[in-house]
Amino acid sequence: MTLTRRKFIQIGGAAAGGAALASGLTTRWWGLDADRVEDPATEGDRVVASYCELCFWGCGVKAHVKDGRVTKVVGNPDHPLSRGMLCPRGAGATGLLYDPDRLRRPLVRTQKRGEDVFEEVSWDAALNRVGEGLLEVKRRHGPEAVALFTHGSGGTWFKHFMKAWGSPNVGAPSYAQCRGPREAGYLLTFGTPLGSPEPIDLANARVITLIGSHLGENMHNTQVQELAEAIGRGAELVVVDPRFSVAASKARYWLPIKPGTDIALLLAWMNVMLAENAYDAEYLAKHAVGLEELRAHVADKTPEWAYPITGIRPELIRDSARLIASARPASLVHPGRHTTWYGDDTQRARAMAILAALLGSWGRRGGYVSHSKLSLPPYPVAAEAPHGAKGAADRPKKGGYPVATEVIASGLCDASVSGQALYDLKAWIVYGCNLLQALPDRRQTVKALEGLELVVSIDVLPAEICGWSDVVLPEATYLERDDDVAAPAHKRPFLAVRQEVVPPLHDSKPGWWIAKELAGRVGLAEHFPWKDAREYVDARLRAGGHDVARARETGVVMGREVATCEEEGLAVEVSHESGKIQLRSEELAKLGFDPLPQYYPHEEPPPGQFRLLMGRAPTHTFGRTVNNRLLAEPYPENEVWVNADVARALPGFAEPLEDGERVFLVNQDGARSGPVRAKVTQRIRGDCVYLVHGWGQTARRLGYAYGRGASDSALVTRYAVDPIMGGTGMSVNFVRLERAERAA
Repeated sequence: MTLTRRKFIQIGGAAAGGAALASGLTTRWWGLDADRVEDPATEGDRVVASYCELCFWGCGVKAHVKDGRVTKVVGNPDHPLSRGMLCPRGAGATGLLYDPDRLRRPLVRTQKRGEDVFEEVSWDAALNRVGEGLLEVKRRHGPEAVALFTHGSGGTWFKHFMKAWGSPNVGAPSYAQCRGPREAGYLLTFGTPLGSPEPIDLANARVITLIGSHLGENMHNTQVQELAEAIGRGAELVVVDPRFSVAASKARYWLPIKPGTDIALLLAWMNVMLAENAYDAEYLAKHAVGLEELRAHVADKTPEWAYPITGIRPELIRDSARLIASARPASLVHPGRHTTWYGDDTQRARAMAILAALLGSWGRRGGYVSHSKLSLPPYPVAAEAPHGAKGAADRPKKGGYPVATEVIASGLCDASVSGQALYDLKAWIVYGCNLLQALPDRRQTVKALEGLELVVSIDVLPAEICGWSDVVLPEATYLERDDDVAAPAHKRPFLAVRQEVVPPLHDSKPGWWIAKELAGRVGLAEHFPWKDAREYVDARLRAGGHDVARARETGVVMGREVATCEEEGLAVEVSHESGKIQLRSEELAKLGFDPLPQYYPHEEPPPGQFRLLMGRAPTHTFGRTVNNRLLAEPYPENEVWVNADVARALPGFAEPLEDGERVFLVNQDGARSGPVRAKVTQRIRGDCVYLVHGWGQTARRLGYAYGRGASDSALVTRYAVDPIMGGTGMSVNFVRLERAERAA
């Protein structure tokens, strides 16, 4: 059966309509067409419960199987993250499963690293090559010379391998290249990082403030559903964004802020609330310290002060501040997800956390609520994991990032270049993350790769990192494998089970099998005593007192609903030693940083250049889905957003830039994108341009995605490091536009 866009929409199911509407997609989606559509006959002979891996959210799914093929994947109504609905990406799971470009057999490099020339070999030959290479690195440099980069729930097996191997060097780009600053900012303020899913109560918020957060385009399924429900019940939105996003189109106030000036706006909002006594004084007196210091700090940070910095008119700053304050404590300042922008990102997150404290929304309904986890006993392993004397190799030889709570992936990359860190890394294992796209400054990543003694990639598709690897191991998709139990923190704790829906295609293997087989080749078999992942999961569930058969039938085990906020009898939890919210951070003061957020100007784009901003599309997850033919039908490639007024008189353009015309982007260091369509629009400021992340792929084996659109990653040749936690601020690159030759 040829899967057309219309058939794909039906396969996703009408249950996804709520998420699609909230995303701002056109109404010709998810069964909303007026035209009659024939029944695609996608009901399965059997239905298997699992959880999704098309992004990191992990929504519960029901996979329908008919005649041995997966015919559709729909949301599991019993799972609290999907609630019976999937986002467009999750509904496109079969596009990954049946992708014609999937890695099919193990590959071993035959020519220079980076030339992407391999020969197919057996699993025995590939795993023996990896095992021998790892043992040689260990013999010459020690076990800590091996690093693991990981993204996705299947990485659990390789983290376990690294623990048994004896290396602490396990990092995920999702920390220092994405959410790390907000984790540090909230840790410093409230004594705890946020985690994922974030402990926010969107459903009960009366005002929701989004600062550079593109909910509806960044499809965090549960939050998009709750956002749509909140708006349906009359909640107001305040959106701060240089671009008129989908969320901005639903907002009471859109503040088209000058990029890099968010801290100034946040300080001005605090000034208004404190000057007008529009804050929760009783709450702060009970739960916080540093109010008077904060009051003095923002006394001169008036809306008039912020206007020339931010470009936001004083009356708009005041009106939006008053609206935000009017709904306290059910006024939610969303913490965002991708927060690595300008290098001062922890302080921006601190300002957002302080604003939440002024609103009294920490621990309150409609704000930040408590999440809890269902614990499971570990699988019993008799062998103890070794404990090396050295710490993680992601810190520079001097200094370091004192508030970082996880290993920094870009730091591991730096530590792979001789002389850059405490010691040099010599081998990489890369699970499920394309480091050429995920890490900033591709030149540094390539330099590190060129000097390594061993590079191993485990992936489903031949991503760019595979072309730089010595051995490529093809993993089964999430629909073809079992994985460990998912047990995220949530307002109603739960366990979710992933299980094989259909056997692995081609000669791909599940991650648990790859890790176990590799462990056997390097003398670590005793650390993997289970027969397979199913035995492993069932043993953990039984040890936790759960009905295994029921868990596998429904795909989820629900815990008891507990109090999540003060209104339900839960004390406001602050994990600092003092038990108080730190408006002024003594910890930062002791470390030599500003104890209260301070605005510092950022470099401006030179004349004729624009700040490059990046974001997401509802149908795609980073670069992981751009080769998916189903998801490509509604969004086939990215575009560069250019302000319409600016497009009329671009430097070097004899005629105005037209909508849909192709251009090249060239950054301040001469890095050049491929040709990309221009979206000429009034929906973006004139001092910046915008790209959806993940396109411009250079891996030739990606038959659809290769060469389509522009790579923002290739244009990020510099970044500003957050000195507090090590995040890499990437919105510090400037580009100019060059007209591509028009077709004759």
